Amino acid sequence: MFSPLRRLLKRRVSYLVLSVFAAVGVWTTSSLAVRGFSIWDILPSAVQLIQLSTMSDEQEVAIGEQINDRLLENDITLYENSQVNQYVNDIGQRLVRVSERSDLPFTFQVVRDDSVNAFATLGGFVYLNTGLIREADNEAELAGVIAHEIGHVVERHVLDNLKQAAIAQGVLNAAGVDPNVLVQIGYELAINRPSSRRAEYEADEVGLSLVRSAGYAPVGMVNFYHNLTSRSSIPEFLSTHPNTSDRIVRLRERIDPETAAQGDGLDEAYYRRQIQPLL
Repeated sequence: MFSPLRRLLKRRVSYLVLSVFAAVGVWTTSSLAVRGFSIWDILPSAVQLIQLSTMSDEQEVAIGEQINDRLLENDITLYENSQVNQYVNDIGQRLVRVSERSDLPFTFQVVRDDSVNAFATLGGFVYLNTGLIREADNEAELAGVIAHEIGHVVERHVLDNLKQAAIAQGVLNAAGVDPNVLVQIGYELAINRPSSRRAEYEADEVGLSLVRSAGYAPVGMVNFYHNLTSRSSIPEFLSTHPNTSDRIVRLRERIDPETAAQGDGLDEAYYRRQIQPLL
C-alpha cells in the first residue's frame, strides 16, 4: 500500500539530485567566465589540453593572469603611485590602440625596482621598472620602450618561446599541453627572459611603427637606446638582447632624419612633472 508513495518520493529525490548537479555546473562555468573565459574553452571534455597553435586570446589572457599572480607573489613588487601608474597606462593604451592586437586587454604595471628593465608576458602583461622610467629623458623615449614590449606581444614571441620550451621539456604532444604546465613554463620564461636576435629586431620594427602611428617622435626610441650605451655598465634591459649598436643602426635606417623629431613626447619638463613622485 505504500509503494506509490515510495515511487513518488524516489522520483522527487532524483529530481532534486539532478537539479543540484545542474546548479553546480552553471555556477562553475559562470565563475570561471568572470575571470576571462569559460572552463569549456580549455576543458570541453573530461581532460583537454591547450593547443598552442590555436590558443585563443581569452586563453592567453587567462594564463597571463596566472603568470602575473606568481610574479607578484614571488618576484616583483609593484610601485603603487596612482599618478605614475596612470601616466604609464595612458601611454601604453595609446600605443595599443594602433596595434594589430588592439582587442587584447593589455595591462601595464610599474615595478618598484631601480634597475633599468622592462619585459612582457602572455596576454599583454607589460612590466616597466621605476629605474627605467627615471632613465628616460622624455615621453617619446618611454613610449619607444613600451612600444617594443607591445611588439613582442603582437608578434607572439612569448608564445613561440612557450612552444619551444614545451617541446624541449617533452610536455607537448599532438593533443596539446596542460594549462598548468604552461603557466609554470611561462613563469620561468618571465624570470629568465630569453630573447633571440630575430625577435628583438621584430619587436623594434613593430615598436617603431606603433610609435609613428600613435603620433610620437620616432627619434625618442633611438635616443633611449643610444643613451643607455653610454652608461658605464650595460643595463639588464640590453645585456640579454642583441648588440645595441646594431639595433640603433637598423632603427636609424628606418627613420627619415628630416622627420625624426616630428611628433609628440619630446618635452622633457612635461615628462619630469608626470613622473615627479619617482624623482
